[in-house]
Amino acid sequence: MNLPVDLLHWLAAFAPIAMLLFLMIKRKWGIRAAAPVGLAVTVLTGLCFYRADPKLILLQCGKGIWNALPILLIIATAILLYQVGEEAGAFPVIRNGMRKFLPNELLLVLAMGWILESFLQGITGFGVPVAVGAPLLMGIGVRPVWAVIIPLLGQSWGNTFGTLAVSWDMLAVSAGMEAGSEAYLKMAFWACVFLWIWNLVIGLVICWFYGRGRALKKGLPAVLLLSLVQGGGELLMTRVSTTLACFLPACASLILVIVLGRIGCYREEWRLEDSGIMDREKETKEGGADSASAGMSLAQAFVPYFLLTFIALGVLLVGPVRGFLGRFKIGLPFPETATGYGYINEAAADYGAVAPFTHASVFLLLAGAAAFFYYRKRGRIKAGGAGRIARRTCAMIVSPCLAVVVLVMMSMVMSGTGQTLVLAEGIAGVLGRGYIVLAPFVGALGSFMTGSNMNSNILFGEFQTATARLLEVDGSMILGAQTAGASIGAAVSPSNIVLGATTAGILGREGEVLRRILKLTVPAAVAVGAILFLAVGI
Repeated sequence: MNLPVDLLHWLAAFAPIAMLLFLMIKRKWGIRAAAPVGLAVTVLTGLCFYRADPKLILLQCGKGIWNALPILLIIATAILLYQVGEEAGAFPVIRNGMRKFLPNELLLVLAMGWILESFLQGITGFGVPVAVGAPLLMGIGVRPVWAVIIPLLGQSWGNTFGTLAVSWDMLAVSAGMEAGSEAYLKMAFWACVFLWIWNLVIGLVICWFYGRGRALKKGLPAVLLLSLVQGGGELLMTRVSTTLACFLPACASLILVIVLGRIGCYREEWRLEDSGIMDREKETKEGGADSASAGMSLAQAFVPYFLLTFIALGVLLVGPVRGFLGRFKIGLPFPETATGYGYINEAAADYGAVAPFTHASVFLLLAGAAAFFYYRKRGRIKAGGAGRIARRTCAMIVSPCLAVVVLVMMSMVMSGTGQTLVLAEGIAGVLGRGYIVLAPFVGALGSFMTGSNMNSNILFGEFQTATARLLEVDGSMILGAQTAGASIGAAVSPSNIVLGATTAGILGREGEVLRRILKLTVPAAVAVGAILFLAVGI
């Protein structure tokens, strides 16, 4: 392999990302319109600058389509779950019931946008917390754009050890680290330190979004306690079991937020009328629960999400069940390809193998179907309800499908032509030891491009290890920053933004969401890099 890592090729590799950001942020295009342009630029740079042939491009696009399929299934089944609750009239009940249960509105927003998302990330991941969280936040009165932004942030800290630590396991494999070794535990320690900081920042920022200084003052005690349980609990759990390092602290934080709502300063009704994220006008118009929701309890309204939790846990935490259902996998064969520079994509007999019976979309589908029959039996869903749910689901699915497929195709063409590797190596080569500060950005870049912490760790784990060796610094610390940066990057992943925008009904405004979150994630990645640089020098 003789990839040219020079300014021309680095700029060519960066051009697709720059075009995507320009169109979404500056020109305010929706991702559906911007993604095809980004793909076109990626194909041109691959052909003209990276000596890729049309066959390689087509095969990488085929991989992208295959990789996009699981995401599309999550979109479809998450929307189905949402539409079942909508048809049954569950969301007005959730809005009003949660307000009674947690009378402090700021604590309510934290619970629905941060704590619940952390819990869902712990057991499902794959964008489910964003897709599910957005309509739930809208149900308690949060404006649509903020209903997407908050869960994007809320779930991101759990990306490394969430979904029962699959992203973490891939990082360890990619870096060649043996589970339980000294280097492995040190890597986990630094990853958790960085993620704990990010977790705390998320809680504080949600308070700031809600009501700036007044909300920060009111929410600070709760945020500190909840972050201690989540971030500190994850750090402690990695000493025992990385598999449950996110899930168990997230469960504990769910219990804690309920307790907080019944004691101290949070048991009294409190809210800011001028909160910038709450839609007071809509709230006034809607008033209480509508007639379709009359007589429904809060527990009944949450039935779809209870079912989702029980089904996911029943499959993922019961070893024999998980092992049996995970045996069956589906993958596609792809031949070896190479660019003119000798950059090789190895042949795969079962590329992108997916275990369908343990995939998050199956949990969502089963929960949606069970919730439908539950509500219909109780008379909450009337005659013709199934048809209405199906029609609304199909209508919402159509728009994001193209964008997601094109985005994943773009990322696969970039990685398959060597553009992704040149981006990372170019940064490391120019900065030398100063690269340490930007190590988290490489992880964030991987998540931004692929929509997955796991893919970022697979893509850059070995590269980060090699770079650390060249710079003569501790690879465990660099890798901890890699996966922490990948978690931060998950908050700005276009595919995750599409998921939230779809269920919130604001497709076309993804650029606004991205612009607002970048103002937070970029400084956060800088802070992680600065802490890493100081720690390496000690």
